[in-house]
Parts: sequence; structure tokens; C-alpha cells
Amino acid sequence: MQKPDLMASAKGPAPLAMTAIVPIKPLGAAKSRLEQLAPDARAALAARMATLTLDALAESVCIERVLVVSEGLEIAGLAAARGFQLVPDPGEGLNGAYATGLAAARAGGAGHVLLLHADFLTVDSGAIDELVSRYARQGRETAAALVPCKEGSGTNAVILPPGMAFTPMFGTDSLARHRAQLGQAVLILESDALAQDIDQLSDLDGASTQILRRARALRDASFGDIVTYSPKLFLPLTQMCRDVCHYCTFAKTPGHLAQPFIPVAEAVEQARAGLAKGCKEALLTLGEKPELRYAAARQWLDAHGYGSTLDYVADVARALRDEVGILPHINAGCMNAGELAMLRPVCASMGLMLESTSPRLCEKGGPHYGSPDKDPAPRHATLEEAGRQSIPFTTGLLIGIGETRAERIETLAAIRRLHERHGHIQEVIVQNFLPKPDTKMADHPPAPLEELVWTIAIARLMLGPEISIQAPPNLNAGQLEALVNAGINDWGGVSPLTPDFVNPEAPWPEIAELAQATARAGKVLAPRLTIYPSLLADSARWLDPAMRAPVLRLADGAGLAREDGWVSGRSQHVPNGFAMHFERTGKSRIQALAEEMLDYGADEFGTAEIASLFDARGRDYHILCEAADELRVAAKGDVATYVVNRNINYTNICTYRCTFCAFSKGTRKHEGAERPYLLEMEEIGRRVTEARTRGASEVCLQGGIHPGFTGETYLSILQAVKRAVPDMHVHAFSPLEIRHGADSMGMALDDYLALLRDHGLGSLPGTAAEILHDPVRAMLCADKVSTGEWLEVIETAHRTGLRTTSTIMFGHVDSYRDWAIHLLQLRNLQMRTGGITEFVPLPFVAHEAPLYKRGQARRGPTLREALLMHAVGRLVLYPWIGNVQASWVKLGGEGMELALRAGANDLGGTLMDESITRAAGATHGQEMTAADMQAMADSLGRRLVRRTTLYDAADTRSAPQGILHAF
Repeated sequence: MQKPDLMASAKGPAPLAMTAIVPIKPLGAAKSRLEQLAPDARAALAARMATLTLDALAESVCIERVLVVSEGLEIAGLAAARGFQLVPDPGEGLNGAYATGLAAARAGGAGHVLLLHADFLTVDSGAIDELVSRYARQGRETAAALVPCKEGSGTNAVILPPGMAFTPMFGTDSLARHRAQLGQAVLILESDALAQDIDQLSDLDGASTQILRRARALRDASFGDIVTYSPKLFLPLTQMCRDVCHYCTFAKTPGHLAQPFIPVAEAVEQARAGLAKGCKEALLTLGEKPELRYAAARQWLDAHGYGSTLDYVADVARALRDEVGILPHINAGCMNAGELAMLRPVCASMGLMLESTSPRLCEKGGPHYGSPDKDPAPRHATLEEAGRQSIPFTTGLLIGIGETRAERIETLAAIRRLHERHGHIQEVIVQNFLPKPDTKMADHPPAPLEELVWTIAIARLMLGPEISIQAPPNLNAGQLEALVNAGINDWGGVSPLTPDFVNPEAPWPEIAELAQATARAGKVLAPRLTIYPSLLADSARWLDPAMRAPVLRLADGAGLAREDGWVSGRSQHVPNGFAMHFERTGKSRIQALAEEMLDYGADEFGTAEIASLFDARGRDYHILCEAADELRVAAKGDVATYVVNRNINYTNICTYRCTFCAFSKGTRKHEGAERPYLLEMEEIGRRVTEARTRGASEVCLQGGIHPGFTGETYLSILQAVKRAVPDMHVHAFSPLEIRHGADSMGMALDDYLALLRDHGLGSLPGTAAEILHDPVRAMLCADKVSTGEWLEVIETAHRTGLRTTSTIMFGHVDSYRDWAIHLLQLRNLQMRTGGITEFVPLPFVAHEAPLYKRGQARRGPTLREALLMHAVGRLVLYPWIGNVQASWVKLGGEGMELALRAGANDLGGTLMDESITRAAGATHGQEMTAADMQAMADSLGRRLVRRTTLYDAADTRSAPQGILHAF
């Protein structure tokens, strides 16, 4: 069984390689002593414990083989999914199962053997590896070892050396019986995690410290150092409700309302105000089916042409989506299949609190008596149908209203089963009850903090690392760090504009206050959308086509929310409060990675580690930028370089249909600002001459793939340049153009590149790269060169003596993992050839891009992401690629200054006549003068040096002292 590389590298070689034997009962028969739980809840708890145990064994560096002894079909599936061997259970109880597994292990040549129970919520690979390491350190590898249970009388695990005879004797007083059997050749090794087996619900109390630790570890495995919140507008469309929950102050009768429902126009006006404040979500909340109880509701709906409250809700949500661009999240109570289907196209997600699966709470005297919609059956049915329709869904528990801990576990078990069937539960709220005046439960005590913490931790353990767990911050002021330490990863919706209408007595915390509390708990706060990243990644399944564009407009590369309104190519200023951060507890994983890169380089970093760097926010963002700038200083000192050049795009007519490109045109007449054109050779020569007159040492030539072009065309272009200015450096022809030219002439790549070189080609731009990962290219440029073909052209150019730049065009349909793959492709290429002069991040400019206008791409990277590409590029590509260029066309002046503080050392070219990015909607102009660049360098304390295309000093006779070695 092969272990993950990251685990192996983190822990070093295993001291011993063991075979583990794990007997697991069929889930329906497991944990019969947990009689407080309903059978399905017992089975769900047993399944979760088995999963956690098997995952720990799979991740352990000390376990090379696992034998699962069972006759349960579900257990067989768990074993097969992890590559474990299944041994049929002989049906002779636990001791018979262990004996059968031990015989099978020995028959298979097992050496050291670990016998382990599967009823832990607190076990992880670290606990297993630590146990085996302690056993090995004793220097008595011929001895057996016993791990006591929490009471000290039972045996929870056994380690046996090769060939030692052993008769399993598990049961009452098993530790004493095993010690007597093994005699002097036995070690007693205590383990907090492996002592905490779960036989009864009280065990969950005794294991509280270990449960909290394990809950945090599971949370961190999926969500890392980020805790999210949703910037939301709270829109109570109506407060009428047919239910009479005994703790609720939200529901009101018509006589206590100014109007039965909020008019659609008013909802739109409020949503616009929310969007201006940074809200991404409009939480549409309302009472359940008020028209079934109140004539005023029926009359209003009839007068406005609605057949039901939900028809009206759909109309509001549609208006918010289309007129405002905010994302509706609908909490409309219990719904049938038709109602859910009607609302799905107008929202990004929906929600319904399950609260509790206990029908006891609906009996007379209970909090839900007289509230038909609080019957667990219709609520469960709504969640089930939402899963069938692939609707991203929120649900949760309300604790402290009279339910027992066993009933909470049963509710969590029901949620887990729903998610296992459909995968649609993206978040679970654990909400604590607070009594409200003027309700029947006004004198009921609030849920204690320890109950909330316990429930959060159990929810994390039962629901696993995938589902988001949240707790409302406004209901727990002063206790937020305890909630993070219990395993939450989300604060839910927090509004900068509207109160919590369900809990109006509890104001939302300020975002800065929430960020500071999150930092004190060792995490960083980040905004999210109402649909979570894991579901957004499969938007074809989880979003109606009508919702895809509104969601993508607000998303960043991680699938979270854009932090601000900055847009590449168009924004002139850095947003207020950009990259604000608070000092936080402990060292983050990203900080540790940054320190490792500075000390040892990044050559051993793989895709996962590099991708994780783009998650840097708050203090981590600054740490990465500072680390990148440290390497920039090591490589380039205080020098900032630039080149005086001119862009000449000789045609915008192109036979390719790259979905991101707004520059290329077809051959037919085009109505618009940019019509099809093809420059004559004389005009190319004229522009080259004009460029030299203005001091240019380089012309950069690229164009569309005109249907009439052949390889001879590119030779003619070179000749036109050289006729005009013989010593002008020609930086020209993308890999796509090179490939097209070679194919059209029937020449091998190396021969064609040598021909171009001999006709005056000086270097190649490393454009047409976009993202060097073919699944992304299939969406961006399916008919363009593949990743392999791009790399082949560039590598062949290097072998031919032509140097190239390298680029990445990012922030559209790609992910952080795609960015990491691209950087690794560049690094590996440069390590082979050394022919790349610079790395140039090109943030996607979306405004006029067809892919964006069709609603199929994001708005480009956020400013944080754009700057991190420069920083991570410097860190990952150092020392192989010495120069990182920032594009003023994409970033603007203020963005450029930040990039130059984040690892970039080059300001690029003056770019007379920049037109490709301008065609995509950029508004930063067509040229940056040398004076502008001098002013920017001065503001950063850098020495501005004009360079050549290949990073030599442009004029060595007048270059500052020492400039030659700076390159």
C-alpha cells in the first residue's frame, strides 16, 4: 500500500512496517450498547468511527498492510476504497474475528502486527505513528505491547512481534488476561487517542479533550487556516407564518406589520444598497406558507398576481439576480418537488434548518407544538428532494430547546445520511438557543457554552471534513475563539447593513472585530459566496444555467467571494483596506512553507504545496510577498529594469476562436470599434522606423493567424523590419504562429526556427501559453496548440539559440491547482534548457472577452491573486528564472507598485500602441513613458535601468557602475 508522498516526507522513514488487523461488525449490528440512540443513528455513528479508524491507518506511515475482518457490505466498500484486504468474519465474536485476521496476516508473511478496534472518534494517523514509534524506541522489538482503554481494565490495541503466539481474549478485564498470557515479554503503552473507545454516550463526555483536538484536525484537513463568512443582506420578505414556535419573535400577525410582503421594487432597492456595501448574498427569509392562515396574505398575493407565497419569492429572487447581480439564498421552509424546481433557477442555494429529528419536541408542551412545519418528516422530505434536484443546501440544529444529546446525534446522523446519498449539504449550522422576552420559552435557560462546543465538535466528527460547520457569531459574543477551537470553519452570514431579524437583540459583529477574533484563534477570515467552492467547482450539476454567470462574476479562483471591486485592466486604485490583517496565534502552514522556501528553495515543492500558497490572505499574504521580495533583492539588488519597445500587431484577423480573446476578428466585415485589418509590409516598416526614432530597441510583433498566412509571411515580416532598421531587436511570433508557419511550409520546428533566426528573429514571446494544463485549454482554446506542443516549440527555440519569455494568463475558468501546474511546467522546462529570460503574469482582462460576456468565466483575478502570482512565481521559479515582470497594462500604476514589492523586478516595456489588452476592455492606456517608470522606481527606492530584450544593459558605456553584474 503506497503512502502519500507528503506524509512520508513530513515524517521520514517509518521505524517499523506493520500489518494492521481491524474487525468491524456490520453497521446494523454495531454498538448495541448505545441503546439511547435509534438504530439508524447507531449505524451512522458506527460507520463514522470505522471510517475515521480506516482513514488513520491509510494515512499512517507505519502501516503497510491492513486486513479488515467483516461480513458487512458497507464495510467491504470502505475497505476496498482504501485498498485494504477484506477477510470474511467467521461469526465467532470479536476474539474469533481477531484470530481469523491474525492467521490470515501470518499466512501472508506479516512481521509486526497491530490489532486495533474500530470504535474511535479520536484516532488519527499521528496517534498510530506515535504509538509505533514509542514501541520501536523501547529497543524491545521482540516484546508485545498492550494499549489500555480509558478505564485501564480493557485492551484497545495490541502490537505483536513477528511469529509471537497470541490468543485474543478481549472482553471484561482483557488487559489483565492479556498480560498474564504474554508474561514478561509485554509493554504497556498508553495513548490518549486510542484509549477513548466509544461504548456508551457518556464516553463522549470523558473524551472531550481528545474529541476537540480531533475535530480541529478534521476541520484543518479540508479548510486549512481559513474561516469564512458570507457578506449578506438580510431580506425578510414577510414575517407572517402559519407556525407558532414557542421561542420565535420573528413571526408576526398582519396587524403588527406595515405591509404583508415587501414589494419587489423595495427588495431590489435594498439589494442594491447591500451590493454597494460589499454584500454578495441576499438571504430571503420568510414565515412558512402564511396564506394558509391569514386572509391578508391571500388577498395581497391575489392583488399582485401571485398564486402563492413561493411564486412571489421566485419573482423577488429573479429580480435580485437580473437587476442587481446579488445571489439569492432562499429560506422558504418546507417545499415539495415542484416548488423546489421553481426556485432552483433563481437562487444559488437554499436552506432549511432541520433543527431536530425528535418528534417529541412537537408534542404538547414541546417547543414545536402547534407548528405543523416543524414536524421532522416534512422537513426531512424537503432536504431529500433538494438533494435529488442537486440544490446546494444549508441545514442545521437548534440546541438547547429541550432535546437530548442522543437526539442531537440522531439529527446529525440523519443529515449525514442525506449527504451520503446526494452530496448537497454544503453547511450545517449549530445554533444555540437564547430565550426571548414575550415568548412561551422566555424563562427557558439558554444553551450553555459547553453544550454548544460539544455539539460543534461531535458534528465535525460525524459529518467529516467536507461539510462546512458554522455557528452564529452574533449569538456568541465574547466566546468566538472557543467555537473555532471546537471545529467550525464558518461564521455564516454577517450583514454590514441589516440586522438579524430572527435575533434582533443580537447585533452582528463588525467585520474587523470578527477578523480579529478569528485571528486570535489562529485563523484568517475570508468572505465566501452562498454556494461553497466544492459545489461551484461542478457548477454544471449544482447551478441552474441562469445562475452561473451571476455566481462567477462574484467568485475568486478558490471559489470564494472576491474581496473587493478591483478589476484587472480597468481599476485605477488599490481598494481601501486591501490586505488588512491582524496578528494571529501560532505559525500558519503558509508561513512555514515560506520559511522553507527561503531556507531550502522550492524545487521539492509539488502541485499541492504550490496551489496552497495562493490561499494566502491577511498576514500570510504579506509573508509571501515579503519572502518573494527577499529573493528579488538576492537576485537583482535595488535595480528595476524596463525596455523601450513598440507593439506591432500586424493583423487582428484570425482563424482560431479562443474564447478569451476580444482582439481577433473574422474575415467578414465587423461592426464595432475594432474592424478587421491587415497591415502592409510598408506600414510595418514605417512603424519600426518610428519606433527607433522614439528610442526603441525592440519591436514586439504578434498577430492573429490570418487564413492567408504561411511560414513565408513571417519571413517577409522579418525582412520588412530589418530593411527599416537593421539593428532593431525583433521579439516576435507566438508558439502558435511558429507552429503554423512550420506546418504550412512542411518544415521541422528546429529547421523553421533556425530559418527565422537567420532572417533576423532575436527572441520569442512566450505567449499563447494561457494555462499549461490541457483541461483548461479545452475550455479556452480547444483548437490552439496543446500544452505539449507549446512546450515543444519553446524548448526547440532554446535549442536553436533563441531565448524566450514565459507567461501565464490567469483568472478565468482556472483554479489555484491549474496555476501550480503551469508554474511547475515552466520550472521544469527552464531547468532543462535555461532559455527563459522572464516570467510575465498576465491577469485576465474580462470586460470584452467573449467567454466572460457569455457568463462562462470569472472577472479576472482579484488584486490579491494577481499580486500573489508575482510572489509565488518568484518563489517557485527562483533561481531558475531570474526576472519577474509586472504588466502595467493589466495592473495599473498602483497595482504595479504593489507587484514590485512582491517579487517583481521588471516594469516591462513602454509598449507604444498596446492594442490586444485594450481590445479586451483595459483602460490603462497604450503607453507608459520612461519618465513614468522613473517616477515609479524612485517611489520604491529602486535604480531604474533601461535594458535590452535579453536583459543586457541597453547602453553599457553609460550604464551605472556595477550594472552589468545585476543581470
